[in-house]
Amino acid sequence: MDGFERRKQKKAAQIFNAAADLFFKFGYQKISVNDIAYQARVSAATIYNYFGTKEQLYTDTLFYWMDQQLHQYEQILNSELTFPEKTKEIMLLEAKNLRKLSDELPQLSSHELSGMMQKMESYTEQKIAHFFRKFVALGKQEGYINQAQAEAVTMRYFMMFQRELSSYWREANQEPAANQQIDQMLELFFYGLVGAKERS
Repeated sequence: MDGFERRKQKKAAQIFNAAADLFFKFGYQKISVNDIAYQARVSAATIYNYFGTKEQLYTDTLFYWMDQQLHQYEQILNSELTFPEKTKEIMLLEAKNLRKLSDELPQLSSHELSGMMQKMESYTEQKIAHFFRKFVALGKQEGYINQAQAEAVTMRYFMMFQRELSSYWREANQEPAANQQIDQMLELFFYGLVGAKERS
């Protein structure tokens, strides 16, 4: 990559970071390209040159942000934490991110939302499914996920627990005291009502 491309990527990252901050804070409808240009310290013309329209900038910003979150999941999965600890960290981070998206996406028009959901489905198939396959493979390798369990069923089970954790974490106002019950829910996630000791 030459110097020009590096500078271009650096400037694009500045724009993405400013746009993500403003869009999530104030919503798509309330933020203008000029607002983003001011925060990113670039000209509005530069933004239009890079992205063409505000809608395209918004779409690209969301997927840039999602890539960053996925990178965090990868870091957690590759960390020295135990598999249950990794699962908890990933679930809670995913719950937080889904709440962010659920607050943001309703601000789009029905046409914009339809297009965005199609792109998100494609993103899920291409990137999130790939990550989840690595997650399941590691869980099976370490003996936390049944070798015979189908990947699709495991993913549905994970999402079911993740949604419940998200709901509980929100109701508990993310207080540290909630951690004990979340740990108990993770125990259920891995061992069911029977429990680890009885199964061993």
